[in-house]
Amino acid sequence: MTIILNGEERTFSGPISVAEVLKHLEVRPEFVAVEVNRVLVPRARHAEAVLGEGDEVEVVTLVGGGSPDTESFGPDVLTIGSHRFRSRLFVGTGKYATLELMRECLNASGSEVVTVAVRRERLFDKEGRNLLDYLDPARYTILPNTAGCFNAEEALRTARLGRELLEGLGNPGADWVKLEVLADPRTLLPDPVATLQTTEVLVKDGFTVLCYSSDDPVMARHLKAAGAASVMPAGSPIGSGQGVLNPNNIRIILEDLKGDDPDYPVIIDAGVGTASDVAIAMELGCDGVLLNTGIASASDPLRMAHAMRLACEAGRLASAAGRIPKKLYATASSPTEGMIRR
Repeated sequence: MTIILNGEERTFSGPISVAEVLKHLEVRPEFVAVEVNRVLVPRARHAEAVLGEGDEVEVVTLVGGGSPDTESFGPDVLTIGSHRFRSRLFVGTGKYATLELMRECLNASGSEVVTVAVRRERLFDKEGRNLLDYLDPARYTILPNTAGCFNAEEALRTARLGRELLEGLGNPGADWVKLEVLADPRTLLPDPVATLQTTEVLVKDGFTVLCYSSDDPVMARHLKAAGAASVMPAGSPIGSGQGVLNPNNIRIILEDLKGDDPDYPVIIDAGVGTASDVAIAMELGCDGVLLNTGIASASDPLRMAHAMRLACEAGRLASAAGRIPKKLYATASSPTEGMIRR
């Protein structure tokens, strides 16, 4: 009997169940999610789901792309849906030179949320290791994303596979998704129409949707109205390191989405290159920053992870403190009275 497993033909001597395929692949069932003919097969049904001739089977895992203590939260807590966090820095898990370095940088960043992609082609790396061997689901709340999806169907399938995977791990991130529906591979800008349509479906499907968008205030309003739990405008193109290119649009988004809902979370997603970019985003009044390349591709990722953590905290404090107004002329900070004069 021949099946199509992750896009490749595989031949077995007779009928075989999903559970037996996973055993053949030597993968842990809780580390993967499975579709048969584009229909999700829940983990509880792996043993009874017997494959037929020509069936298309997709086996995916999480790749680089904490459940916080709910007590002792201070007054400045970020709330998204049912999730509450002290750290406002969300970090990705892709592009690191080694899994060991990734683990060290995640720790240094202080993040409680890490975002991961759902993929089939890297169930193991070249040394036979899975990302989840280096990412403690008991420590981090995992945010699965739909990175690399270019239409609504791909994004919906990926989101549902991610939920199945995290439910198997018992991770609280199973109920949410970072939605990306991209328009083209050159700019990696979001497709606004497909993003809005997919948001509506995922919300009806019970997901807490964190929605990657452009810095268009009108689209941001539509996404919130569609039920997105957080709108995540790009500071600049993904991986570009250009920082927040259009702060005025971000200010308008913040005004529009928070005007009658001050706790609604707006998170800068994409384009952050260094710590000052994070501080600027937070000083604008954003509720958090999600980044990956800025740390993973830095000359010294571990130092940069520390810097990003401090910048996020400093920017948040500065936003709450309120900056002085900008003036054209100097204003002396030392008193002029009592000076020694001729």
